[in-house]
Amino acid sequence: MEKVYYFDNAAATRLDERVLDVLTPLYFDRYSVATSEFGYSLGIEAREALEEARGQLADALGASSNEFIFTSGSAESSNLALKGVAKALGAKKGKHIIVSKIEDFPVLYSARTLEKEGFTVDYLGVDADGFIDLKTLESLITPETILVSIQHGNQEIGTIQDIKSIGELCHGKGVLFHTDATHTFMRVPLDVTDIPVDLITVSAHTLHGPKGIGGLYIRKKTPLAKIMDGGFQEFDLRGGMDNIPGAVGFAKAAELITADENQRLMEMRDKIISMVFEQIPDVMLNGHPSKRTPQNANITFHYVEGESITLHLDMYGIAVSTGSACFSRSLEASHVIAGIGGDHERAHGSIRLTVGRFNTMDEVVFVVETLAKIVENLRKISPLGRK
Repeated sequence: MEKVYYFDNAAATRLDERVLDVLTPLYFDRYSVATSEFGYSLGIEAREALEEARGQLADALGASSNEFIFTSGSAESSNLALKGVAKALGAKKGKHIIVSKIEDFPVLYSARTLEKEGFTVDYLGVDADGFIDLKTLESLITPETILVSIQHGNQEIGTIQDIKSIGELCHGKGVLFHTDATHTFMRVPLDVTDIPVDLITVSAHTLHGPKGIGGLYIRKKTPLAKIMDGGFQEFDLRGGMDNIPGAVGFAKAAELITADENQRLMEMRDKIISMVFEQIPDVMLNGHPSKRTPQNANITFHYVEGESITLHLDMYGIAVSTGSACFSRSLEASHVIAGIGGDHERAHGSIRLTVGRFNTMDEVVFVVETLAKIVENLRKISPLGRK
């Protein structure tokens, strides 16, 4: 197989072999469902493995183990956060929710579904760097507001919100606060003993863990109703078979993240950005220059289509993503780039490069040098022309 230069780690990451090592026995040796302490031995061992993983992940957030539930991933976690709060409080307190315009789809689409069910949703705008404005948020909160959902780090442009200040505002107004930390968990400090947040979405797929496993932190006494019927799993907040291998793999993946690794990702990210600006004219960085996730570099290349860049990079074995509509199943250009004030040309010319554990600085140099050649050649034949 030809070498692959994988720079789409915000979409999914390669499983770490050390995670696979702890997963395997749970498929072949301790494969039982989790039983109570009065069950059979194999089931008790499975339960112990599940609860140990829960404790590890809760501890990483500064939480108690009974404040963390496992889900099938970030989509289910955010769905449960928004719809569960709506179901629990809609008839008791009010039917008003606030989300930012640049949230990931699980939050945005959950909000749209709730609108169809009679809830009022305010979609909070952001500035050119992707930050929400606290005063504007405060002005939108009413006595009917039950939940504010603002992501910790953006999935496309990497901008990191000041969720501590957002949480303090929400709690001061008696409103619950949810944040999607899919792209920041274990990469950016997040401690619920310091940050007033009620619900946090996390996932293993961005941490070199298994796909199909995520989690939701739920602060004690947070009103939350079950939205998926079945059994009584996860403190009776979701029905369905416990994904014990996934949970143990998730915990191991989180354990393997170190400060040194996050620093190395940041250095590769900064190298991508600096090299691009040195070697390629007419480019624009999307997102804040420094207050961004350590793995994310999102750049617009003017006068050329992002889909063309992506396809040409693929010929060299380089995998990246683009905000172009042609690469979206919805056939819509990036709502995030539009949200920060970008036009169609800026969205269509955007490329997201996200690094992970298995990338190297040598790969970064090769990718950017190849990117520079491709952009130069494409601009020569681009119908967009130079303004």
